[in-house]
Amino acid sequence: MNNFSLIHQSQECKARLGRIVIPDGEVLTPAFFPVATQATVKTLSPENLNSCGVQGLLSNIYHLYLRPGIDVIENLGGLRKFMGWNKPVITDSGGYQIFSLAKLIKVHREGVEFNSHIDGSRHFLRPEDIIEMQFRVLSSVVLPLDECLKFPVTLKYAEDSLALTNHWAELSQQAFKECLDRFEYFPMPLGIIQGSVYPELRKKSLEFLIETGYKHFAIGGLSVGEPKDLRYNIVDFLSGNLPEGSLRYVMGIGEPEDILELVDRGMDLFDCVIPTRLGRTGTAFTNKGKIVVRNSSFRKDPLPLDEKCDCYACRNFSRGYIRHLINANEVLGGKLISYHNVWWFTGFMKRIRQEIKKGSFLQFKQEFLNSYSENSLVSGFDKP
Repeated sequence: MNNFSLIHQSQECKARLGRIVIPDGEVLTPAFFPVATQATVKTLSPENLNSCGVQGLLSNIYHLYLRPGIDVIENLGGLRKFMGWNKPVITDSGGYQIFSLAKLIKVHREGVEFNSHIDGSRHFLRPEDIIEMQFRVLSSVVLPLDECLKFPVTLKYAEDSLALTNHWAELSQQAFKECLDRFEYFPMPLGIIQGSVYPELRKKSLEFLIETGYKHFAIGGLSVGEPKDLRYNIVDFLSGNLPEGSLRYVMGIGEPEDILELVDRGMDLFDCVIPTRLGRTGTAFTNKGKIVVRNSSFRKDPLPLDEKCDCYACRNFSRGYIRHLINANEVLGGKLISYHNVWWFTGFMKRIRQEIKKGSFLQFKQEFLNSYSENSLVSGFDKP
């Protein structure tokens, strides 16, 4: 089954429109998925997410494996039913979390041995286990176990790491085929391109994944400390080598400037925690920049978070009130800003798709970046 199709290719740059078709629905790209690490987007209900127009979510199989357990989710009808969500869910394999959160890690060609960061219990997971667990919870999009390297890293270490990730990708592809027969369920498989900031390793990774049978790709190992110019150079390089009809998913990217630059370079799908993580601590996104509502200058500000936004939070509450909630550690404050931020990101992606279709994406990109970078709202009563 071909899960991804191109709808429109921009004539002015590499930006494009596409459609993902998976068992749980359709997603129009470019798209942004909020992160539901532990089967929830923090502070927001599925009803909130639907009202924002969210097309899909990203969850994490490592966290779900440790708590509440794959058997619990499986017995309760799969991940979407478990969390009360009726749209697609990508499950990240958890490789990044294993290597960054778990303790006493021992890496083998057969898999990873580690202690849980929650209770210290010892575990061993094979790439095949990671794939099977994603089938058991009825993931919409399945990702293989990989090692995500932080920046900087030596070429030799990156080479050795990529050899292991490629081996795991091969084992995962075979496990995916076996699970298709066992479960009679047909999620979308993605290969993860690694190789740090070394173009020759990125190309080697992509070529191996194609030879192994992967049709669509996630780009891992970015936004892990590298300078933005290196990030964009790697994506530029991969864009020129990826099959035209493949889905291009850049993992962990969420700043509006990055999304625009990577859409310009032909990328289709993004995820990040920042809309809700920043929302919970008092930062809201607007077309003019971020506003840090907890700052004292917003104490008596009667304006909404964003005067041009029609979300529930902006229609009903002032910056001054939301600042009070944040500084009083009231849950509602973080919830309102998180809701607004998810609404804003959904609208931002919709506008990007509209501008690509109209042939005016580059003009929109430049106008947005000029306004966004020059007018970050850091105090109350700022005017657009």
